[in-house]
Amino acid sequence: MSETLACVTGRFQPVHADHVRLLRRALADADRLVVAVTNPDPAARHAEASAPHRHRDEANPFTYYERLRLLRAALDGLGAGERADVVPFDLTRPARWADYVPLSAVQYVGTYGDAWEHDKARRLAAAGYRVVTVAGDPARRRSAGEVRDALRSGRPWEHLVPDEVAGALRAVLAARPDALALPDPVR
Repeated sequence: MSETLACVTGRFQPVHADHVRLLRRALADADRLVVAVTNPDPAARHAEASAPHRHRDEANPFTYYERLRLLRAALDGLGAGERADVVPFDLTRPARWADYVPLSAVQYVGTYGDAWEHDKARRLAAAGYRVVTVAGDPARRRSAGEVRDALRSGRPWEHLVPDEVAGALRAVLAARPDALALPDPVR
């Protein structure tokens, strides 16, 4: 019998509760999981019409390595560390996607009525992936922006992320306390 493969693609800036819900869903349906981290290279980011904030520095405070650490903590918390791989996934290079995530992987995309998530699902399908969209309740949605805003303002944020991720995020921020510094406004 061949191994089934699922994939969840995202920026994970940082990992939050809705990401973990999607990871859990994909793991339930497959033998192995690939977590594909978008925007791995800051120099390759560019504006997207359906999500104009995705390329900005303030929306991408964590490096690929830091996000890898957060994802490893989340996957270990799910008991899936041995069943999952984390890879970079540059959305600006669709011709190279299959080099990082085989076309046999089923892509799981969480949708909340968000234009970007529907656009991403369409792009993945156009590249040859089978896509499963997982609807979420927009009223209960968590976002990485919400976590970043809470961190930047000093408001409680731990309830927005799984416990394992909270510990890893504290370690990342202790190692690089300027990670969430906002860029100076253009004068």
